[in-house]
This record gives sequence, structure tokens and C-alpha cells, in this order.
Amino acid sequence: MTPAELSRTVLHAVCRAVQDGVLHAPVPESVSVERPRPGGRGDYATNVALRLAGPARQQPRAIAEELRRRMAHSPGIARVEITGPGFLNFTLDAGVQQALVRQVLERGIAYGHGDWAAGRSVRLRPADELRARVWAETVLGLLRTQGADVTHGDPETLHVVPAPAQDLLERLGPDAARWALLSVAAHDRPPAGPDLLLQHERNPLFRVRYAHSRTRALTRNAEELGFAGDPQQHVDAPALTTAIGDHPAVLASAARLRAPDRLARHLESTADALLAFQPYVLPFGDEKPMAAHRSRLALAEAAGTVLAGGLSLLGISAPDYL
Repeated sequence: MTPAELSRTVLHAVCRAVQDGVLHAPVPESVSVERPRPGGRGDYATNVALRLAGPARQQPRAIAEELRRRMAHSPGIARVEITGPGFLNFTLDAGVQQALVRQVLERGIAYGHGDWAAGRSVRLRPADELRARVWAETVLGLLRTQGADVTHGDPETLHVVPAPAQDLLERLGPDAARWALLSVAAHDRPPAGPDLLLQHERNPLFRVRYAHSRTRALTRNAEELGFAGDPQQHVDAPALTTAIGDHPAVLASAARLRAPDRLARHLESTADALLAFQPYVLPFGDEKPMAAHRSRLALAEAAGTVLAGGLSLLGISAPDYL
């Protein structure tokens, strides 16, 4: 079970409790899960019971107990506990992370593609302005990943703040220009300065592409040491695991909301988690490759797959060397 799947499981339990009349509160649009804070237990935790207590006029621990009962036997969850004033703490079944990594590596850059839009017809109005055109092309690609038919149907119009200059492609090149046009929200003015070409981690585009290239370098270095990635055991890398697991939900929301910038921000967070993790992947000194190294490499390769797939959907290259 990925963090995104766990979030949906909690939200489903809230919905059922409201439908059954035991919880009288508005159903939230989403439920956040995160690593337990000091005093917590398990792999993930949520404060949803505390959030619902006010509107429901119930004690948070009573709400937490009701939700705990409804999720106690959910697939992928080994144990649900209540701590503090009403935090729900989840211990996942063994092998959840390994199954996630295997899924990513098996599906490749198609990981995260879904079918919620299957059978839906979408067509966007042609646009002459540069940013509107690039935005529309990218949204159509995102919708295709969710099974939408993008060749028929009533056209819709996307409203985006135009690019500050039409020579953006010529000045920055296709990769930096597309990142500029797609990485900020539609109502924000896109950047157009030379910082987009900066070969430094202060530049988000460079950081994302560099993180991808690091995963490829790790694979090459591991081959020289005589081993390959294999998710044999759990790796303690919660931020990176969460970023990988959230990728399908990010693609779905980016398509549904016609918001490629959501995908760009997700790639940034994935890159940041990968860059913090990657120094610990390969053996140190005379250390021999072990199951832990193979598992870490597989997790890093899964992150590289997410980065490559996301950049591809934005129309940006993901070089192996940078």
C-alpha cells in the first residue's frame, strides 16, 4: 500500500462512517498521511480525527476509534493504533515498499497511468499564444495517461497567463522554455530569465534532470561493482517512498484539474528526496554489495523512472548524463 492508497483508504472509511450516520461532519476532499511524529507508532499517521472533531462535535478519540475499527482489516495494513488525543497510526504489511518498487520497475514510464477518464472525450480549443498552446498539448497528454479520448467531444478553453515573450523558445531552448511555461500555476506569470539555464541545484529544472541522471549513474556504478537493483528488503527512505507512491495520484489530479504545474512540483519533491538519499546507495570503501545495497539501488531506479516519465509528459528530455 502506497501513501496515496493509504490516504484513500482513510478517506473511504470517513465516507462510510458519514453515510452510516455515526459521524456527522463534512467529508474532507483529501486526507494527509505522514511519518509519525515523536510519540507516534508505525509507518504513517494521520490527524483526520482531530480535524473532524470540531464539525462533528465529537471527541477525537471516539472518531479515531470508529475509523480504526473500519480500517483494521484493510489489505496492506497490518495494524492501526491510536495515540495522543486521537492520532491514527498505521503499520503496513511487510513487503509493501518492495511491491511498489517492483511495480514501478515493471511498468517503466507508464507507471502511474490510470483509467479514471476512460470513455471520456476531451478536446481543447486551438491556441495561438505560446504558453496556452504548450499548456493544452501537455494537458492532452496527461489526459491520455488516464484513458481519455482526446480526439472528439465539445472543445474547452484553458485560461493561462501568457508567456512574457514569444522568443522564449529561441532564448532558452525547448527544455527550459517548457519548464518555464508549465512549472507555475496557470494564473501566475511564467519566469523567463537566464536562471532557467543555470547548471546548479538552485535551478529546479537542473535539479530534476540531474537527479534523474544520478539514478542512471548509480546503475552504471553498480554494474561495475557486479550487482544490480533488486527490492529484496525494506529501505528506510520514507520521503522517497512517499514521492514514488504518490506519483499515480499526482498524474490523475494534474489531468483532472488541467494543471501540469502539479506534476512539475511533484518532480521537484521527488528529485529532492532522491538527491538526499543517493549518497547511501552504493557500498562504501571495501564494503561488499549486500541485499541492502540492491534494495537501495532498486528504490533509486524507481525514483529515476518516475522522474523520466514525468519529464516526458512535460515534453522535457531526461538525459542519462548531465
